[in-house]
Amino acid sequence: MKIGFVSLPASGHLNPMTALARKMQARGHEVVFIGVPETEAAIRAANLRFVPFCEREYPMGSVAKTLSGVAKLHGLDVVRHSCREVIPGLLEAALEHLPEKIAETGVEALVLDTIYFFLELVPMRLGMPYVHICSAHHLDFSGATPAALFSWPHETTSEAIDRNVEGLKICGEILAPVLAIAQPYAEKAGLRIDWNDPSATTSKLATITQSPREFDFTNPGQPPTFHYAGPFHDDEGRQEIPFPWEVLTNKPLVYASLGTIVNGLDHVYRVILEAVGKFPEIQTVLSVGKNINPDVLGQIPPNVIVVSEAPQIELLKRATLCITHAGLNTTLESLAQGVPMVAIPIGYDQPGVAARIAHHGVGEFVEVGDLTADRLLELIQRVATNQDYRVRARYFRDVIAKTRGLDVAAEIIEQSLGASQISDPAAKPVELLPA
Repeated sequence: MKIGFVSLPASGHLNPMTALARKMQARGHEVVFIGVPETEAAIRAANLRFVPFCEREYPMGSVAKTLSGVAKLHGLDVVRHSCREVIPGLLEAALEHLPEKIAETGVEALVLDTIYFFLELVPMRLGMPYVHICSAHHLDFSGATPAALFSWPHETTSEAIDRNVEGLKICGEILAPVLAIAQPYAEKAGLRIDWNDPSATTSKLATITQSPREFDFTNPGQPPTFHYAGPFHDDEGRQEIPFPWEVLTNKPLVYASLGTIVNGLDHVYRVILEAVGKFPEIQTVLSVGKNINPDVLGQIPPNVIVVSEAPQIELLKRATLCITHAGLNTTLESLAQGVPMVAIPIGYDQPGVAARIAHHGVGEFVEVGDLTADRLLELIQRVATNQDYRVRARYFRDVIAKTRGLDVAAEIIEQSLGASQISDPAAKPVELLPA
């Protein structure tokens, strides 16, 4: 089957989506990855066919410039800015150009990133099957658990449910600028949609999250088309990132990163540096991304290596602790290596992921507004010295290894689209469980 993939043009979405596309390709399907020009290097590094679209609206460098506007924000301001200034433009261009790329390539079905909100209106208009993939943590529209934009704990009291419902109203308000692009398109296309139903355009075939079921809050109310899989990474298919491996010592390694988008809060890095600098018995690799000039961070402790980007999975294989923004990919990659975490959630789904880190005992988190060197120092000491966190992280390592998320997701896609696996010598039968 010829399958088209479309992902939000950010590494936290591209990495899992290209890994899944590689898996489908290995199983004998013809895969076409459609993206803005800036995604070409990542897609070709995954050995996938790349087809550009929206070249006029998003020439090389424009996405990075657009995303840089959120770098120094935190909390709900991150999502508000993205839904006002980033996603509407991407959606409007994609709605215009995706149909012609579908016709040009002859793809028969689409696999879509859920955060490319309402892009599914194109296959709906064309009568084409599509499956949704949650690269970021999925949102629970039922109110049974807190939406991932919030770091609220999971509680089942009536007060907690009311709070969750109010949170969903906030989510709806934030999404309004994107909805303003989607609704006229749907009306012009003759699509009848109940816009009061937040899941009205969600795939009726399958929605697949790369979060393992065990890492989520308990929620028996998920629809039957919702599926837990497991992390979408295979240690391959990513652009090579140079790293000075020779400077690593035999000291316990801490890996610290705040991701690739909302990573411009220099005071957070200064706090991290101050805290880890008080542990001369450990060595820390701090990846600061491209939105920070390391020169503004002041004196770097001698036990810290600061880089603009890092080979994350390879470093996590050596790490004893991860200091993270609680992005879902970093979190799952840490758990896949049995590494406990101290999280500093900044925006998007990170608060919800951080709440799950604490809920499942694989680490602790501190809000940006409460972050001090002393508080971070306390959490690092707690997680590093209490073996319970490592035991729980290793439990998830075993869960992830057993689940084999890419195989699970690939089989769900094939079953949903009525496409049979053709070949994949590495594949083993997996047991598919309902949500």
